[in-house]
Amino acid sequence: MSAVVEMVDVSVVRGQKTLLDSVDWVVKEGERWVILGPNGAGKTTLLSIAAARLHPSRGMVDILDEILGAVDVFELRPRIGLSSAVLATQIPDGETVLNCVVTAAYGVTGRWVERYDDADEARARELMAAWGIDRLAERRFGSLSEGERKRVLVARALMTDPELLLLDEPAAGLDVGGREDLVARLDELARDGSAPAIVMVTHHLEEVPDAFTHALLLREGRVVAAGPVGTVMTQKNLSATFGLPLKLVKVGNRYAAFARS
Repeated sequence: MSAVVEMVDVSVVRGQKTLLDSVDWVVKEGERWVILGPNGAGKTTLLSIAAARLHPSRGMVDILDEILGAVDVFELRPRIGLSSAVLATQIPDGETVLNCVVTAAYGVTGRWVERYDDADEARARELMAAWGIDRLAERRFGSLSEGERKRVLVARALMTDPELLLLDEPAAGLDVGGREDLVARLDELARDGSAPAIVMVTHHLEEVPDAFTHALLLREGRVVAAGPVGTVMTQKNLSATFGLPLKLVKVGNRYAAFARS
């Protein structure tokens, strides 16, 4: 399998603060990665680089066979699907759900004068049905529940049939029911052999879908461990990542962690 993302000795420095420190990381076709770590670990910074929305202070970044810094990022970004809280704030509250999804075809967050053909609308409606939001097609984005918004953002991220799908805390703010519904849908997507490589950022082990294959653990901008989920998800690695002794619980292929007394 060829590499979809490759980072070599990547660091990001802002003023006196190092957000990422000498990160080496490779994501290959067909892999489903979760990035775990505490607040301030550098997870979102790493995802922003993979999304071609941030350049590192040093190091080499290859995304979809294009070197960051030597490619027009506006041509690269449509090949990458992105769902994030920042993107959600850019969508007008009055935009319909259908428009939220279909406008990804032009890389915009609000429908204006651009034209979409029947195939674009059909693709958007197909994705909305797959993510259980087809009945919300004419609802306004600002009127949706948090769970509904999360599913709209994922459907939008898939609109251009991307080669790489990046999800920044897709279950943040959801109750247990909403979280489990989203995790089940992500698990189904991860099992789809035609789906793109997937990278998801989260703070919580409970949000990692069963079918995810790899994990990257970050603390203070450094990689604690990276590789297959079964190898990386250990009490030792997770305790080092979150900075306290943890008890790891596994039910099937789902994980949870608790502080050891």
